Amino acid sequence: MRCWAVGSPVLPPISLPLSPAIPFPNGASSSSSRGSPNAEDSSCIIAPPFPSFKWRLLIAYDGTRYAGWQYQRSPPTIQCLIEEALIGATKLERKDLHLVGASRTDKGVHAWGQVAHFITPFNYDSLESVHAALNGLLPVDIRVREISPAAPDFHARFSTLSKVYHYKIYNGAILDPFQRCYTYHCVYKLNYAAMKEAANYFVGKHDFSAFTNAAHNDRVVNPVKGPLVQLEVEGSGFLYRQVRNMVGLLVQIGKEAIPPDVVPKILASQDRRELAKYASGVPPQGLCLVSINYKEDHLKLPSDCPGTSVGRNRSVSKCKLPFY
Repeated sequence: MRCWAVGSPVLPPISLPLSPAIPFPNGASSSSSRGSPNAEDSSCIIAPPFPSFKWRLLIAYDGTRYAGWQYQRSPPTIQCLIEEALIGATKLERKDLHLVGASRTDKGVHAWGQVAHFITPFNYDSLESVHAALNGLLPVDIRVREISPAAPDFHARFSTLSKVYHYKIYNGAILDPFQRCYTYHCVYKLNYAAMKEAANYFVGKHDFSAFTNAAHNDRVVNPVKGPLVQLEVEGSGFLYRQVRNMVGLLVQIGKEAIPPDVVPKILASQDRRELAKYASGVPPQGLCLVSINYKEDHLKLPSDCPGTSVGRNRSVSKCKLPFY
Protein backbone atom coordinates (compact mmCIF):
# COMPACT_ATOMS: atom_id res chain seq x y z
CA MET A 1 0.00 0.00 0.00
CA ARG A 2 1.31 3.43 -0.91
CA CYS A 3 -0.01 6.77 0.29
CA TRP A 4 0.70 10.15 -1.15
CA ALA A 5 -0.74 13.62 -0.96
CA VAL A 6 -2.16 15.35 -3.98
CA GLY A 7 -2.10 19.12 -3.97
CA SER A 8 0.23 22.02 -4.43
CA PRO A 9 3.14 21.62 -4.32
CA VAL A 10 3.38 18.07 -5.73
CA LEU A 11 4.98 15.82 -3.12
CA PRO A 12 6.79 12.48 -3.43
CA PRO A 13 4.84 9.40 -2.34
CA ILE A 14 4.69 8.07 1.20
CA SER A 15 5.17 4.32 0.97
CA LEU A 16 2.61 2.14 2.72
CA PRO A 17 3.44 -1.46 1.65
CA LEU A 18 0.91 -4.27 1.59
CA SER A 19 1.41 -7.90 0.70
CA PRO A 20 -1.07 -9.91 -1.36
CA ALA A 21 -3.90 -11.58 0.51
CA ILE A 22 -3.54 -15.36 0.93
CA PRO A 23 -6.10 -18.11 0.42
CA PHE A 24 -7.82 -19.70 3.38
CA PRO A 25 -6.82 -23.20 4.53
CA ASN A 26 -9.97 -24.75 3.09
CA GLY A 27 -8.97 -23.58 -0.37
CA ALA A 28 -11.43 -20.70 -0.65
CA SER A 29 -10.07 -17.70 -2.48
CA SER A 30 -9.25 -14.58 -0.49
CA SER A 31 -11.14 -12.60 -3.13
CA SER A 32 -14.33 -14.26 -1.99
CA SER A 33 -17.55 -14.28 -3.99
CA ARG A 34 -20.13 -11.81 -2.99
CA GLY A 35 -23.31 -10.18 -4.17
CA SER A 36 -26.99 -10.29 -3.37
CA PRO A 37 -28.46 -13.74 -2.72
CA ASN A 38 -30.48 -13.63 -5.94
CA ALA A 39 -27.68 -12.22 -8.08
CA GLU A 40 -26.66 -14.28 -11.10
CA ASP A 41 -23.00 -15.04 -11.71
CA SER A 42 -22.27 -15.49 -15.40
CA SER A 43 -18.84 -16.99 -14.59
CA CYS A 44 -20.65 -20.14 -13.44
CA ILE A 45 -22.21 -20.72 -16.87
CA ILE A 46 -20.64 -23.57 -18.81
CA ALA A 47 -18.39 -22.28 -21.58
CA PRO A 48 -19.64 -22.80 -25.13
CA PRO A 49 -18.06 -25.34 -27.50
CA PHE A 50 -15.44 -24.06 -29.92
CA PRO A 51 -15.14 -22.41 -32.35
CA SER A 52 -15.68 -19.20 -30.43
CA PHE A 53 -13.88 -15.89 -30.05
CA LYS A 54 -13.01 -14.18 -26.77
CA TRP A 55 -12.87 -10.41 -26.31
CA ARG A 56 -11.40 -8.33 -23.47
CA LEU A 57 -13.01 -5.09 -22.29
CA LEU A 58 -11.29 -2.32 -20.31
CA ILE A 59 -14.05 -0.43 -18.51
CA ALA A 60 -14.33 2.79 -16.51
CA TYR A 61 -17.38 3.79 -14.50
CA ASP A 62 -18.70 6.17 -11.91
CA GLY A 63 -20.33 3.80 -9.42
CA THR A 64 -22.41 6.44 -7.64
CA ARG A 65 -25.75 5.40 -9.16
CA TYR A 66 -25.17 1.64 -9.22
CA ALA A 67 -25.43 -1.34 -6.87
CA GLY A 68 -21.93 -2.57 -7.68
CA TRP A 69 -20.68 -4.81 -10.48
CA GLN A 70 -22.40 -8.14 -9.79
CA TYR A 71 -25.34 -8.90 -12.08
CA GLN A 72 -28.80 -7.94 -10.91
CA ARG A 73 -31.56 -6.00 -12.64
CA SER A 74 -32.95 -3.95 -9.76
CA PRO A 75 -31.32 -1.86 -8.53
CA PRO A 76 -29.18 -1.83 -11.69
CA THR A 77 -25.56 -2.94 -11.66
CA ILE A 78 -22.63 -2.31 -13.99
CA GLN A 79 -22.56 -5.89 -15.28
CA CYS A 80 -26.27 -5.76 -16.11
CA LEU A 81 -25.89 -2.59 -18.19
CA ILE A 82 -22.74 -3.86 -19.94
CA GLU A 83 -24.57 -7.05 -20.87
CA GLU A 84 -27.57 -5.13 -22.19
CA ALA A 85 -25.24 -3.07 -24.38
CA LEU A 86 -23.46 -6.21 -25.61
CA ILE A 87 -26.79 -7.84 -26.46
CA GLY A 88 -27.73 -4.78 -28.49
CA ALA A 89 -24.35 -4.55 -30.25
CA THR A 90 -23.83 -8.26 -30.98
CA LYS A 91 -27.47 -9.45 -31.31
CA LEU A 92 -26.60 -12.39 -29.05
CA GLU A 93 -28.42 -13.62 -25.95
CA ARG A 94 -27.00 -13.13 -22.46
CA LYS A 95 -26.40 -16.87 -22.06
CA ASP A 96 -24.21 -16.83 -25.19
CA LEU A 97 -22.01 -13.90 -24.12
CA HIS A 98 -20.62 -15.40 -20.90
CA LEU A 99 -19.54 -11.99 -19.60
CA VAL A 100 -17.14 -12.23 -16.64
CA GLY A 101 -15.71 -9.29 -14.68
CA ALA A 102 -12.36 -9.27 -12.93
CA SER A 103 -13.54 -7.58 -9.73
CA ARG A 104 -16.96 -7.44 -8.11
CA THR A 105 -16.84 -3.85 -6.96
CA ASP A 106 -19.40 -2.89 -4.32
CA LYS A 107 -22.23 -0.38 -4.42
CA GLY A 108 -20.93 3.15 -4.93
CA VAL A 109 -17.35 2.06 -5.77
CA HIS A 110 -15.76 3.46 -8.94
CA ALA A 111 -13.42 1.94 -11.51
CA TRP A 112 -10.93 3.22 -14.04
CA GLY A 113 -9.41 -0.15 -14.93
CA GLN A 114 -12.11 -2.81 -14.54
CA VAL A 115 -11.58 -5.71 -16.95
CA ALA A 116 -14.13 -8.15 -18.33
CA HIS A 117 -14.31 -10.70 -21.12
CA PHE A 118 -17.11 -12.04 -23.29
CA ILE A 119 -17.46 -14.61 -26.06
CA THR A 120 -18.95 -14.53 -29.55
CA PRO A 121 -19.40 -17.37 -32.06
CA PHE A 122 -18.07 -15.07 -34.81
CA ASN A 123 -14.96 -13.01 -35.47
CA TYR A 124 -14.72 -9.28 -36.21
CA ASP A 125 -12.82 -7.63 -39.07
CA SER A 126 -12.54 -4.45 -36.99
CA LEU A 127 -13.48 -3.62 -33.40
CA GLU A 128 -14.01 0.11 -33.85
CA SER A 129 -17.66 -0.17 -34.88
CA VAL A 130 -18.69 -2.50 -32.05
CA HIS A 131 -16.69 -0.32 -29.63
CA ALA A 132 -18.60 2.77 -30.73
CA ALA A 133 -21.88 0.86 -30.57
CA LEU A 134 -21.26 -0.25 -26.98
CA ASN A 135 -20.52 3.25 -25.76
CA GLY A 136 -23.50 4.54 -27.69
CA LEU A 137 -25.77 2.11 -25.84
CA LEU A 138 -24.25 2.63 -22.38
CA PRO A 139 -25.13 5.50 -20.01
CA VAL A 140 -22.59 8.31 -19.90
CA ASP A 141 -21.19 7.24 -16.51
CA ILE A 142 -20.04 3.88 -17.91
CA ARG A 143 -17.46 3.75 -20.73
CA VAL A 144 -15.65 0.94 -22.51
CA ARG A 145 -12.14 2.41 -22.78
CA GLU A 146 -10.71 -0.41 -24.91
CA ILE A 147 -11.84 -3.60 -26.58
CA SER A 148 -9.33 -6.17 -27.80
CA PRO A 149 -9.20 -9.83 -28.85
CA ALA A 150 -8.21 -12.23 -26.08
CA ALA A 151 -6.39 -15.54 -26.15
CA PRO A 152 -8.40 -18.66 -25.25
CA ASP A 153 -6.40 -19.01 -22.01
CA PHE A 154 -7.27 -15.49 -20.87
CA HIS A 155 -9.81 -15.18 -18.05
CA ALA A 156 -10.71 -11.77 -16.65
CA ARG A 157 -10.82 -13.10 -13.09
CA PHE A 158 -8.55 -16.13 -12.94
CA SER A 159 -5.64 -14.78 -15.02
CA THR A 160 -5.03 -11.90 -12.60
CA LEU A 161 -1.75 -11.44 -10.76
CA SER A 162 -2.80 -8.42 -8.71
CA LYS A 163 -5.32 -5.60 -8.44
CA VAL A 164 -4.63 -1.96 -7.61
CA TYR A 165 -7.14 0.18 -5.71
CA HIS A 166 -6.97 3.84 -4.73
CA TYR A 167 -8.83 5.28 -1.77
CA LYS A 168 -9.06 9.07 -1.60
CA ILE A 169 -9.55 11.07 1.59
CA TYR A 170 -10.33 14.78 1.53
CA ASN A 171 -8.58 15.99 4.67
CA GLY A 172 -9.76 19.59 4.84
CA ALA A 173 -12.14 21.59 6.96
CA ILE A 174 -14.62 22.18 4.11
CA LEU A 175 -15.27 19.57 1.44
CA ASP A 176 -14.72 20.62 -2.15
CA PRO A 177 -18.19 19.99 -3.66
CA PHE A 178 -16.58 18.67 -6.84
CA GLN A 179 -14.92 15.93 -4.76
CA ARG A 180 -18.02 14.84 -2.84
CA CYS A 181 -18.72 11.73 -4.97
CA TYR A 182 -15.09 10.57 -5.14
CA THR A 183 -13.56 11.14 -1.70
CA TYR A 184 -14.23 10.48 1.97
CA HIS A 185 -14.34 13.75 3.89
CA CYS A 186 -12.31 13.65 7.11
CA VAL A 187 -12.35 16.94 9.02
CA TYR A 188 -9.82 15.74 11.62
CA LYS A 189 -6.18 16.61 10.94
CA LEU A 190 -4.49 13.31 10.12
CA ASN A 191 -1.03 12.25 11.26
CA TYR A 192 0.40 10.76 8.06
CA ALA A 193 3.55 9.49 9.75
CA ALA A 194 1.44 7.41 12.15
CA MET A 195 -0.60 6.06 9.23
CA LYS A 196 2.59 5.07 7.43
CA GLU A 197 3.93 3.32 10.53
CA ALA A 198 0.66 1.42 10.95
CA ALA A 199 0.52 0.40 7.30
CA ASN A 200 3.97 -1.20 7.56
CA TYR A 201 2.38 -3.87 9.78
CA PHE A 202 0.44 -5.09 6.75
CA VAL A 203 3.69 -6.17 5.03
CA GLY A 204 4.05 -9.93 4.63
CA LYS A 205 1.59 -12.79 4.37
CA HIS A 206 -1.37 -12.48 6.71
CA ASP A 207 -4.84 -13.86 7.23
CA PHE A 208 -6.94 -10.74 6.72
CA SER A 209 -10.10 -12.29 8.18
CA ALA A 210 -10.33 -9.49 10.76
CA PHE A 211 -10.69 -7.02 7.88
CA THR A 212 -13.30 -8.84 5.86
CA ASN A 213 -17.25 -7.59 5.67
CA ALA A 214 4.36 -3.21 -2.97
CA ALA A 215 7.56 -1.69 -2.79
CA HIS A 216 9.13 -0.32 0.44
CA ASN A 217 10.21 3.33 0.41
CA ASP A 218 12.60 4.76 3.02
CA ARG A 219 12.21 8.41 2.15
CA VAL A 220 11.52 10.83 4.98
CA VAL A 221 7.87 11.75 5.33
CA ASN A 222 7.18 15.19 3.89
CA PRO A 223 4.68 17.65 5.32
CA VAL A 224 1.41 17.53 3.41
CA LYS A 225 0.31 20.82 1.82
CA GLY A 226 -2.82 19.74 -0.05
CA PRO A 227 -6.07 18.39 1.40
CA LEU A 228 -6.35 15.32 -0.85
CA VAL A 229 -4.72 12.13 0.45
CA GLN A 230 -4.60 9.00 -1.70
CA LEU A 231 -3.96 5.49 -0.42
CA GLU A 232 -2.88 2.89 -2.97
CA VAL A 233 -3.41 -0.80 -2.22
CA GLU A 234 -2.16 -3.67 -4.37
CA GLY A 235 -2.81 -7.32 -3.65
CA SER A 236 -3.49 -10.66 -5.33
CA GLY A 237 -7.01 -10.70 -3.92
CA PHE A 238 -9.21 -8.97 -1.39
CA LEU A 239 -11.87 -10.02 1.07
CA TYR A 240 -15.28 -8.36 1.17
CA ARG A 241 -14.76 -4.67 2.09
CA GLN A 242 -11.18 -5.40 3.18
CA VAL A 243 -9.71 -2.21 1.70
CA ARG A 244 -12.38 0.04 3.21
CA ASN A 245 -11.93 -1.59 6.62
CA MET A 246 -8.16 -1.19 6.45
CA VAL A 247 -8.49 2.46 5.49
CA GLY A 248 -10.99 2.99 8.31
CA LEU A 249 -8.42 1.72 10.80
CA LEU A 250 -5.65 3.88 9.29
CA VAL A 251 -7.89 6.94 9.56
CA GLN A 252 -8.42 6.29 13.28
CA ILE A 253 -4.65 5.95 13.69
CA GLY A 254 -4.17 9.14 11.69
CA LYS A 255 -6.53 10.92 14.09
CA GLU A 256 -4.23 9.65 16.89
CA ALA A 257 -7.23 7.98 18.53
CA ILE A 258 -5.33 4.66 18.66
CA PRO A 259 -1.63 3.73 18.31
CA PRO A 260 -0.14 2.21 15.14
CA ASP A 261 0.89 -1.02 16.89
CA VAL A 262 -2.77 -2.04 17.25
CA VAL A 263 -2.60 -3.41 13.67
CA PRO A 264 -0.71 -6.67 14.44
CA LYS A 265 -3.07 -7.32 17.36
CA ILE A 266 -6.09 -7.08 15.07
CA LEU A 267 -4.43 -9.18 12.36
CA ALA A 268 -3.55 -11.89 14.87
CA SER A 269 -7.13 -12.08 16.13
CA GLN A 270 -8.48 -13.09 12.70
CA ASP A 271 -11.78 -11.78 14.04
CA ARG A 272 -13.82 -8.92 12.59
CA ARG A 273 -15.15 -8.15 16.08
CA GLU A 274 -11.65 -7.16 17.20
CA LEU A 275 -11.44 -4.54 14.45
CA ALA A 276 -14.89 -3.24 15.41
CA LYS A 277 -13.50 -2.26 18.84
CA TYR A 278 -11.29 0.34 17.18
CA ALA A 279 -12.71 1.39 13.82
CA SER A 280 -15.42 0.97 11.24
CA GLY A 281 -15.13 0.92 7.47
CA VAL A 282 -15.06 4.10 5.41
CA PRO A 283 -17.77 4.85 2.80
CA PRO A 284 -17.51 3.52 -0.78
CA GLN A 285 -17.24 6.73 -2.81
CA GLY A 286 -13.53 7.17 -2.06
CA LEU A 287 -12.62 3.77 -3.51
CA CYS A 288 -11.63 3.18 -7.13
CA LEU A 289 -10.37 0.09 -8.95
CA VAL A 290 -7.46 1.59 -10.88
CA SER A 291 -5.81 -1.31 -12.70
CA ILE A 292 -5.47 -5.08 -12.90
CA ASN A 293 -2.21 -6.86 -13.65
CA TYR A 294 -2.32 -10.09 -15.66
CA LYS A 295 -0.10 -13.01 -16.55
CA GLU A 296 1.93 -11.84 -19.52
CA ASP A 297 1.36 -14.95 -21.66
CA HIS A 298 -2.42 -14.60 -21.23
CA LEU A 299 -2.35 -11.11 -22.76
CA LYS A 300 -0.93 -12.17 -26.14
CA LEU A 301 -3.27 -11.19 -28.97
CA PRO A 302 -4.46 -13.96 -31.31
CA SER A 303 -3.02 -13.68 -34.80
CA ASP A 304 -6.33 -14.20 -36.61
CA CYS A 305 -8.19 -11.32 -34.92
CA PRO A 306 -8.35 -7.52 -35.39
CA GLY A 307 -6.24 -5.09 -33.40
CA THR A 308 -7.23 -3.34 -30.19
CA SER A 309 -9.76 -0.53 -30.44
CA VAL A 310 -9.16 2.51 -28.23
CA GLY A 311 -11.93 4.56 -29.83
CA ARG A 312 -11.75 6.96 -32.72
CA ASN A 313 -12.37 10.62 -33.38
CA ARG A 314 -15.05 11.54 -35.85
CA SER A 315 -14.35 13.98 -38.65
CA VAL A 316 -16.68 16.28 -40.53
CA SER A 317 -16.24 16.49 -44.28
CA LYS A 318 -15.95 20.00 -45.63
CA CYS A 319 -19.21 21.34 -46.97
CA LYS A 320 -19.12 23.22 -50.27
CA LEU A 321 -21.25 26.31 -50.02
CA PRO A 322 -23.31 27.20 -53.07
CA PHE A 323 -21.74 29.94 -55.15
CA TYR A 324 -23.98 32.94 -55.61
